[in-house]
Amino acid sequence: MNRPDKQQTIVVIDDDYVMRLSCSKILAKAGFRVETFEDGAQGLEGIARLRPDLVVVDLKMPGISGMEVISRTAQIDPAIIIVVITGYATISTAVETIKSGAYDFLPKPFSPDELRLIVDRGLERRRLLQETQRLEMERELLRRRFVTFVSHQLKTPLVAIHQYLDAMRHLGDVRVTADQRQEWIGRCLERSDEMLAIIKDWLTLSKVESGHLCTERKRIDLTPLIRDVLKALAEVAAAKGVHLAAELPENTYCVRGDRNSLSVLFDNLISNAIKYNRPNGNVTITGQVREGDVTISVTDTGIGIAPEDQQRLFDEFYRVKARSSASTSGTGLGLAICRRIVSELGGRIDVESEANTGSTFCVRLPACHEAAAL
Repeated sequence: MNRPDKQQTIVVIDDDYVMRLSCSKILAKAGFRVETFEDGAQGLEGIARLRPDLVVVDLKMPGISGMEVISRTAQIDPAIIIVVITGYATISTAVETIKSGAYDFLPKPFSPDELRLIVDRGLERRRLLQETQRLEMERELLRRRFVTFVSHQLKTPLVAIHQYLDAMRHLGDVRVTADQRQEWIGRCLERSDEMLAIIKDWLTLSKVESGHLCTERKRIDLTPLIRDVLKALAEVAAAKGVHLAAELPENTYCVRGDRNSLSVLFDNLISNAIKYNRPNGNVTITGQVREGDVTISVTDTGIGIAPEDQQRLFDEFYRVKARSSASTSGTGLGLAICRRIVSELGGRIDVESEANTGSTFCVRLPACHEAAAL
């Protein structure tokens, strides 16, 4: 029997003194706090005051019946688990009590082991229900936070675009140089790119959460995939003076996964390595096969990440705050998306970093040793 980490409270309601005493001794010996009551009225008062984890209640009692205790307990706190005990056990009675909201039904007489077992099961159900509620609350909080964040992030560039366009519309006969006009148009395009990046990350995260991103499990050679990502990012790297390098032989780093999700994964990692690098820095992609896993490492010579930031690096919306990257745009979703993808593909992602030296992100995925289809 599992002992509770934190002492849990059980209320026993029965008009039979011997039964109350017996249940109290059995459950107290198991490590629970036990309060007993001789009728339904006192029991309901105790439930309202104590808010117990579980209630053991006799079905047949003078005054307020066990069935009424069940319904009124649900009004006090629907999370309280109720176990019915009775000496008048029938199938119809058991069905009726379960329909009324009781968790389980235990006919008298019963052994100490039977009582402990049914109480253990009831408390485990309560734990699972509470965990489910906690997760639902966290998800709801995350949804609200997500909507608030995205709304703010979309609003900021949209307001800027509106201001530039409105200024150009109201220029009237005022002469503005072509250079000035081109500068304003360029700023509008930059802001539009910011909004597109936010929407792209939003849609990608939604697909990951709904299970619609990693839809396939095919043999993927990571070498040509990563080379395609590097080609797509070559212009961005050149604009910042960052050198990209990768020595990855083909048919060596093969995994089972989805090409689209893997492209998103390495695009995010290499983009970050460029974005947070220093001028004339390097981004190096290396690979290794060991103990049945393929490890791809993305190493940069950038600003690095402080230890306190590394702990939250893969949290949604979290962005490293550093003076050298204060002007770097981003949604704070890229690495969270990477972690979701890697996890869904059965792998893991880790980071090693040193401030002002650089960072290495290691992606470990199960290797695929099947031969490629002809």
